[in-house]
Amino acid sequence: MNLSGHTKPFAVLGHPIGHTLSPVMHNASMRELGFDGIYLALDVHPDRLMEVLPAIALMGFAGVNLTVPHKEIAFHGLEKLDESARLFGAANTIEFNEDGMVGHNTDGYGFLKALEEAFGKTVEGDSVFVLGCGGAGRATALQAASQGVKHLVLADIDAERVQKLNDEIIGLTPQVEVVQALEKPEQIELCRAVDLVVQASPVGMKKDDSSLLPPEAFRAGQRVFDLIYMYPETAFLATAREAGAEIANGLGMLLHQGARAFEIWTGEEPSVPAMRKALESAVYGK
Repeated sequence: MNLSGHTKPFAVLGHPIGHTLSPVMHNASMRELGFDGIYLALDVHPDRLMEVLPAIALMGFAGVNLTVPHKEIAFHGLEKLDESARLFGAANTIEFNEDGMVGHNTDGYGFLKALEEAFGKTVEGDSVFVLGCGGAGRATALQAASQGVKHLVLADIDAERVQKLNDEIIGLTPQVEVVQALEKPEQIELCRAVDLVVQASPVGMKKDDSSLLPPEAFRAGQRVFDLIYMYPETAFLATAREAGAEIANGLGMLLHQGARAFEIWTGEEPSVPAMRKALESAVYGK
């Protein structure tokens, strides 16, 4: 990588930030393209975010990503928001242009693109079961609802969280039938009946975590997607696969949300193969 006075800087901001893989995939893509840029990871305290963003723009950064806990802070602090950010109530990508800063959210795009890549279709007309209705689960449920699912099951042990998301979805897409599943027996029954299962809880991030649902919750013909990406196959996915379901982990979502961000910043397509190879090497040692 040859840095010069013409090199365009990009960054991801978070607190903490050591876990991020965004520099790995973006720098690999820029090297492959011969794009004169560099992507950095910067630790920014949440209390300083809305001071730092204008300063970064003035310094000539070409764009930034935001990770936890900055997505919601930016959403409330930015004057201009793309429709994607308004849908999720969060911004993970900031575009700097002549009119100022614009917040976008590429997580939903990444989710849909990963589903299409893994299974050959997204969610339109499907019944979908979302396990875990926190930040990631909320985003995928809202994206699914906006893309024409016919039936959505919200599964979590936190009744207040589920009810809040239920109300959001009904307000956004009243035509979608929403069902709540708080107890394990009903979760098993409702999960088995759907077309697509999305595992959006943090359970599975530790290698010895067991599956939140037993084999009888799955069946042949289902598609099962786990947002966790640090292992090729979580216990949840292994359980679903053994029951006959098609499976995919969350690496594709990470990949495609990042690729979309690069397109927003530059108007150019990144090297998705180079990004994928770099991620698989970093995560799986391939």
